[in-house]
Amino acid sequence: MPSETTHHRIGLVGAGITTSLSPALHSREAAALSLTDYSYELIDLEARNVSVEKTGELVQAAVAGGFTGLNITHPCKQVVIDALHELSDNARLLGAVNTVVVDNGRLIGHNTDHSGFLTALRRGLPDATLGRVTLAGAGGAGSAVAYALAAAGTTDLRIADVDPERAADVCARVSSAFPSTHTTVLAIDDITGNLATCDGVVNASPIGMVGHPGTPFDPAALHSALWVADIVYRPMQTELLDAAIALGCRVLDGGQMLVAQASDTFTLLTGTTADTDRMRSHLSEMLAETAHA
Repeated sequence: MPSETTHHRIGLVGAGITTSLSPALHSREAAALSLTDYSYELIDLEARNVSVEKTGELVQAAVAGGFTGLNITHPCKQVVIDALHELSDNARLLGAVNTVVVDNGRLIGHNTDHSGFLTALRRGLPDATLGRVTLAGAGGAGSAVAYALAAAGTTDLRIADVDPERAADVCARVSSAFPSTHTTVLAIDDITGNLATCDGVVNASPIGMVGHPGTPFDPAALHSALWVADIVYRPMQTELLDAAIALGCRVLDGGQMLVAQASDTFTLLTGTTADTDRMRSHLSEMLAETAHA
């Protein structure tokens, strides 16, 4: 938990994040909880002309400048680790951080992406068959999704990434933590051939989000027996989910994970428990507002 304080100055560190809904999502919850001395600001590497490799220095400078806690997003979730004093068990296991709590000057890295996806999966696809799953993307979010899938009972997990070494690293971490989960590294081009023998597929890559159009693999490989999840939330219904819905697949959109991890993060950074259902309502309202803007 953060140091005892009624003042909260939170920042979001990432690249190309000017359209992020996180500031509004967190700020609306703070207002609903009557946290009056609360602010949430963007710390955009692109806007500041800072390289990803300098993330750690930027985070340390932000804390020295008065930030009381930070969210970390793409592409900084892994490179930030070297700048921190301590990691939670989950962050250490995943090798990725999406929340930095400042506790008496110490920077402590946490990961709420895994709990966010697990909550979303159980809520949105409560009786889905989870045995055999293909995961596209092994970055910070992908590693969290992989851990969540193994925790949920996936025994055959196939992971693909544009960087095969990154996929292999996540496979090794998951196998070490969950010996009953068999992991396989896939080439991106091999995703389509694997879907015929899978129960579900998750996109944990940036492909499909605003600024990164398209699909992470050829959607022609989808079949109606698959469930399909996407962690992208802008747009909420990606090209991948459009194709899945057209086939009659059960789907899970990225808004579910976003709200669940945001709720956990808000609680970590403020010491005040967030209302997840209310935050889900906030997100729906904001998406409707941006759609009509």
